Parts: sequence; structure tokens; C-alpha cells
Amino acid sequence: MSIAVAVGLPLGLVLGYRGGWADRLVMRLAEGVNAMPFLLVAITLIAVLGPGLTKSMVIVGVIYAVMVLRLVRGEVLAAREELYVTGALVVGVGTTRLLWRHVLPNIAPSLIVQVTTMFATSIIVEATLSFLGLGTQPPQASWGNMLADAQASAFDHWFLALPAGFAIMITVLAFNLFGDGLRDLFSRESAGSVLNANAARPLVEGVVEREHSAGSVGGDGDPLMSVRRLSVSFPARPSSDERIDVVTEVSFDIGRRRVIALVGESGSGKSVTAMALLGLVPDPGRVTAETIGFDGRELTGANERELRAIRAREIGVIFQDPLKALNPAFTIGTQMTESMRVVEGMSKRDARIRAAELLDMVRIDRAADRLDDYPHQFSGGMAQRVMIAMALSSSPKLLVADEPTTALDVTVQSDILDLLRDLQAETGMSMLIITHDQGVVADIADDLMVMYAGELVEVGTVEKVFEEPRHPYTAGLLASVPRNRRREGTLPSIPGTVPALDELGPGCRFGARCPFVVDRCREPVDLVGLGDGAVRCVRAPERLALGDADIWSGR
Repeated sequence: MSIAVAVGLPLGLVLGYRGGWADRLVMRLAEGVNAMPFLLVAITLIAVLGPGLTKSMVIVGVIYAVMVLRLVRGEVLAAREELYVTGALVVGVGTTRLLWRHVLPNIAPSLIVQVTTMFATSIIVEATLSFLGLGTQPPQASWGNMLADAQASAFDHWFLALPAGFAIMITVLAFNLFGDGLRDLFSRESAGSVLNANAARPLVEGVVEREHSAGSVGGDGDPLMSVRRLSVSFPARPSSDERIDVVTEVSFDIGRRRVIALVGESGSGKSVTAMALLGLVPDPGRVTAETIGFDGRELTGANERELRAIRAREIGVIFQDPLKALNPAFTIGTQMTESMRVVEGMSKRDARIRAAELLDMVRIDRAADRLDDYPHQFSGGMAQRVMIAMALSSSPKLLVADEPTTALDVTVQSDILDLLRDLQAETGMSMLIITHDQGVVADIADDLMVMYAGELVEVGTVEKVFEEPRHPYTAGLLASVPRNRRREGTLPSIPGTVPALDELGPGCRFGARCPFVVDRCREPVDLVGLGDGAVRCVRAPERLALGDADIWSGR
């Protein structure tokens, strides 16, 4: 295995990154070697060079090096297109450092699994060669030699083969498990979480009642989704038992046939909140809630299988970067019809017809022909339309759109918002749209939730919040939006930045940036109902002059 990694790893890195004639030549040779049975090639070479442990190790190592080379090359071909590689090149990182410091750590999980699997296989190969008399020669010890000795008396003493056989089996299984553990240790991918009911903490009646009413905007008495005291936490440090809440006791309702927007600065917890509702928060994240109700069903305590069934049939998701969310190895048609065929049991023909109808619904020309195109053949706007079509394939009751227009230019953004608005009106689905763009909110949403540092700070209808913001943070966001009118001085902005979640005090989380802060703000502040909305501010009833842009300009 040392020979295989020493030869195959650097060759795979260089050939995958550089390409050219050397890559084509080496890969043709590698394909020729892989076209023949591995053990047959090893036996043939050993027959030519002669038996012996050292020769067997070298021959098997070289054959394995071809396998390592192919794996590493394939991983590098994909990794070199990532933006972090381009970023490293921009700042002047050399090729050697780029490959070993940037690319190799990202392909390590696949390489670790391959190497440990080959290590286990090499034990079987060595035992096989020694059993045939081509590997380890007596008096050197080998499980293969032990099996060969046991064969001579197999009819009289069959049990002599058991020690070596069990030793091989246990060792091979042990290395496979070891490889899985190393893969999990180094891998950056994580499994989804399970929604857990928060029963460990006593409830305070007054706060619960106020939060229940505070989150119910746009509802008709029978909301599609009802969320109470949703929290998401992550470890403060790797391998630490201390956890930090990135979302803290969020409560809200999503009304039927309503569009509710969740806004806030980057890092405020918007996307994590949406992923928590879907059971997609990666480990070691932990989701707790008093209740998460969806269309009359309770999701707290649901396992991954149950959540997968709900996501497949009743909830659609649009991600903010469609070209990364679509698999580059498969055509659009394959990806769109997979759920229809697996989940709904549709035939291949019917699924393609349905997929073409969906592409036509999202206004993609020549829909039936485009099913055979790959994601890279679509522009950003067209790829986002494909994502919307995929999200609508199961006729969902709820559509979650996470920054659906962030990566698009302004004209395409307008088209996508018009499309979402029309589709929502046609299908009657509810929508949760996550954004930091107030223009998007004004264009499409009915209700609005403003989030800051993991907490909801204001909830209400879009018209009411935009006309009369009651929380200083909401007013600051609105004042920071450029307007088509002449003005002097700099554009208003909220001073400071979102605080680190592990440095928050007991009082208002916006207090350090708020021009209206008073001593009462340094005490815990609840989200309380105020009129037809809710606000988390002790001074909200005073109706402060929040709309004065000069306050946010520092004048």
C-alpha cells in the first residue's frame, strides 16, 4: 500500500490538474491494466519475475497504484473547478502548494476509504499468492502458507484451516471499519439530524402564550405549519460538550396560500431555521422544539425516513446556487424524473412527459428537448428555473426558497420573482422565502419575519412593517435600502456587526448597535404581541422616530 500511495497519489494529483498528452497516455495504459482481472495480472507478472515476498509486494503495489491514480485523478478533475481553487490561484498560490494544501484535504475522505479497502484486499491477495506458492516462501510466516499446509490434511483435520481463515476475515473486517472511521473523521459531509421535542426545560406560561400569538401572522386559524420554540445549537468548539444556540426559541405560523419572508443580515440564522424545519441540519447540529406541526401532523420526534417521505411529497426546496445544487454528472431529465419514478412510481415515459410539462410551466423554451441537456448547458437563470420545476414536481403544499435570486442579475431576478408569484397563485401553495433583499420582500411576500442573531425581533404583515417598523433593527434595514431620489451624504447603515453568539449577554442582542438603547434593554427581552404583529423591544410602545434616516447615518 505504501508503494501504491507513493506512486499513484502524486501522479493522480498532477495528471488530474495538468491534463494534456501525458494524462491521455497514462490513462490509456491504466485502462489497459484495469481491463484485465487483477489477480491474473499479478500471477502472470510473478510467474515471469519469480516468487518471493518482496517481488509480490512490488507487483501488487504497482497494480494498486493504477487504481489509486484513477481515483485521485477523477477527484482532482472535479475539485479543480471549485471556486476555492480559483481563489487560491488569484492570491498567488503555487501549483505544488495548491495540490497538497488545498486540493488533497478535500479529496482525502474518498482516498482514505479506497486505501483502507485496498489494504484489506491486499491481505487476501497475499494469502492467495502464498497459498499458490507465489508469495511468501517458507520458513517465513503467512496465513496463506498456513492454509496451504492445512489443505494437505483437509480430509482428516479440517479444523486446521480455521485459525488462519478467521484471522484473515477478522483483520479484513477490522480494516474496513477503520477506514469508515477515518472517513467520518476527515469528511466535511454530515448526516441529517432528527427533530427532537424539547421536554427537558420547564415552560413559562406567560411567555409561551405571548409567543404563540406573536408568531401567528397571515394565518386563518388553521396554519399549514406551526412552529413553537424552535432552537438549533452547535458545539462551541470541536469535541466540546458546551453548545451555542444559533437559533433561539423561534415561534411562528405559515398560513395556507400565504407567502412569508424571513429576512436579516448574513449570519442571523435564516437558512439554519429553514433547514431545521426540514430535518436537514447537519451533525453535530441539534434541533429542539416544543412543537413543529405541518398540515395537522407533528414533526418533532420524526426520524429521517419519515421526514424524507414528507420532503419528497409535500415540501419543495429551492437553493440559492442552482448550478451547485444540480448534479453535473446527470442530465436535467434524469434528475427531474428520479423522484417521480422512485417516490410516485411513475413510468419512465410518464415521468418525462411530466418533467417536460414542468419545464414548460417555468417558461423554458423547447422543454422536451432540454431534458437531455446537462446543468452546465444552462445559464444561471435557466438553472434556477429548473430548480423551481424540480421543487414543484410533487405539487408541494409548502415551498421553501433559500435566497432564490442571490446569484442572478437584476433582470433575471425580476423574472424569477414574477414566476414564483404566478406559480404560487396558480397552485395555492404556501411559501417561506429567505432573503436579505427588502425589494424581494416587497415584491412577493404577504407576511414578514425579521431575524437578528438567532432571534425573531419583529413579525407582521409586509405592509404594516414597511410602513411603520417597530423594532430599531427593522428600521435600520429599511433605512439602508437605496432609493431613487436625490440625497446628500452617505447611505444610511446600521453601525457595527452582528455579535458573536458565544459573547451574547442576557439583554437585547441588538443593544450594542441600537441608538435607542436604555438600561431596561440590558435585561431579557421577550417577543410580545403588539397590534396585529409582534416585536422584541421594550421601547416599541413608545413609537420612537425609527424612520429618521439621520439616526442611521450617525448624524
